[in-house]
Amino acid sequence: MTPEQSTEGQPSIAKAALFGLCPQCGSKTLFAGLGQFADTCPHCGLDISSYNVGDGPAALLTMGIGALIILLALVVDSAFRPPFWVHVIIWVPFTAALTVITLRMAKAGLLSAEHRNRAREAGKSDLL
Repeated sequence: MTPEQSTEGQPSIAKAALFGLCPQCGSKTLFAGLGQFADTCPHCGLDISSYNVGDGPAALLTMGIGALIILLALVVDSAFRPPFWVHVIIWVPFTAALTVITLRMAKAGLLSAEHRNRAREAGKSDLL
């Protein structure tokens, strides 16, 4: 790592993901809404909109959370045999909350990793 790539003062990727911290200054300004990134950090001026997190976290979480919810619903159904409406009352809000919480963490972690590793899209100069 060269001196200009110093990570001093920057939060770790895990800390930035858990708390929605700016990957450059560590202030809690990464998100402007529930799952939407802010355009810039008001403290350090980092252009957050220049990062491309994409849909990777959403696709991965959809499959993972879907599998977890199905497994839990099957366990609850076989143990207690509740009516269908009880399943709806339990699993719909639980799924929504779990998705929002983990999506924020996954997006923040990926953005922080992009910032720390200076990731960018490949261009013609990257070709051999």
